[in-house]
Amino acid sequence: MPETDKWLTEYGRRHNDVRFGGIYWVAVITLVIGTVGMLWSLPVPAEFTRISPVLNWGSSFLMASIIYYFIISMPLAIGMLPFVLGVATLLIWLAGSPWSLMRVSSALFAFSLAGLWLGHRHSGGLRAVMHDIQLMMIAPVWLLSVLYRRVGIPY
Repeated sequence: MPETDKWLTEYGRRHNDVRFGGIYWVAVITLVIGTVGMLWSLPVPAEFTRISPVLNWGSSFLMASIIYYFIISMPLAIGMLPFVLGVATLLIWLAGSPWSLMRVSSALFAFSLAGLWLGHRHSGGLRAVMHDIQLMMIAPVWLLSVLYRRVGIPY
């Protein structure tokens, strides 16, 4: 079994008894957006701004994630590009809006914790929520791999 299959199978095994699946998956996506948004709003060195106005800790995190996705699986990385670009586009829009990006991102993060807890309330509770936070950039790839398997796309 290829390495990618091993860790996707392991992640799936830990999440096969999640309750409130729809709420859980919205919470996973919200966790990614909230966390990256908080990173996006952190102060950056002036050199970052000189290179690009959207180069910051959040966009750097997204770039590193995409590189990691390409290392583990080309088809999954290509499938994740729209998600990552969507997150970046949303955060660029939020950063230009009248709302505080840090406050909105913190609220999204808190909302996501509540959704993750609902999903894991009967199967691991807080420990499972902490595990999801650790693997927050793996969860969307796992969801994509489930979709790929359903439609017959090899990864």
